[in-house]
Amino acid sequence: MKKYIKIALYVVLALLLLAQFIRPERNLSNDQTHHIATRFPVPAAVEGILKTACYDCHSNLTVYPWYANIQPVASWLANHVDEGKRELNFSNFTTRKIAVQNHKMEEVIEMVRENEMPLSSYTWVHRDAMLSAEQKELLISWAQSVMDTLKANNPPDSLILRRR
Repeated sequence: MKKYIKIALYVVLALLLLAQFIRPERNLSNDQTHHIATRFPVPAAVEGILKTACYDCHSNLTVYPWYANIQPVASWLANHVDEGKRELNFSNFTTRKIAVQNHKMEEVIEMVRENEMPLSSYTWVHRDAMLSAEQKELLISWAQSVMDTLKANNPPDSLILRRR
């Protein structure tokens, strides 16, 4: 029985070693052509919050920690960033329909207010991404101002997100 356990450990070790040669694509384009700031004012304090607590998963530039070079963590992080960008990408924000932009700002308000963002798994490692009550209110107020700007500059029916 010990022989089989030893062989199984060698197989697992070999698989982990081979996995190190698999490198997921990194989120480093930093294309800001359609960034939210190209259409809506982003105060410096809000930009600081977004950079610290949001952009790693919700922009076109992720700052990767050292452990992102180790599999299977690298693949998990790549998947996590891809999912975050699918949900909300501040770098591509202005390419979305007006109704989607409005809805995403509603979600920002809701997620921050309900302490769902930033994720606890992120803030556990990135302690500086934990938002104070003041930072949360600042972010919520900013998101509301984006929604107000959308409402002021677009017909009411263009703000309604229609489900398919």
